[in-house]
Amino acid sequence: MSDATTAEDRAELERAVRAACDTEAWQDAVTLAIRGYGPELLGYLNALLRDPAEADDVFATTCENLWAGLPRFAWQSTFRTWAYTVTRNACVSFVRGSRKRRSVPLSSAPIAALAAGLRTQTATFLRSETKDKLAEIRAALDPDDQTLLILRIDRQLAWREIAHVFEPESATPATPTMLDGRAAALRKRFERLKADLRERLGR
Repeated sequence: MSDATTAEDRAELERAVRAACDTEAWQDAVTLAIRGYGPELLGYLNALLRDPAEADDVFATTCENLWAGLPRFAWQSTFRTWAYTVTRNACVSFVRGSRKRRSVPLSSAPIAALAAGLRTQTATFLRSETKDKLAEIRAALDPDDQTLLILRIDRQLAWREIAHVFEPESATPATPTMLDGRAAALRKRFERLKADLRERLGR
């Protein structure tokens, strides 16, 4: 399975990854997940960082962190939501580290090859995209605002899923009440952001 682009594809992928995890076939699970969700995760990083080399570095870190963290993943969200959380945390850490380039060796050679192939395919796709005024405005936004737009508009994540992604990296798992409160705050932020974008676009 590759590039889980529809709801049905994602549901099938989630089941396959969960089944592999249930038998502790961690490499199979991570391989499935990266093949299915890798293109959209890398697209997210390219949108945030606007630098293919930096996006490649953070994607490599993300793959490594997914590989290392999967045995501890408690399935309190979908794998896709957790993957975005891991990706966002890797990106934040990269930026806080003064965007210092670093090569991240992956623990598994097959996963490293898969990640490299996805980077090449996604880079080719991004070069062919047309840039419009909205894309330029979005690129200048705060990274969290960009993340909010990408997750809600482009990836169509539910508000509670987005709340999971914005969960602080070192925090204990949020309760449903905490997630609902964070989701409500993010929704208000999203509405303000949409209004601001409409104003900038003169709509």
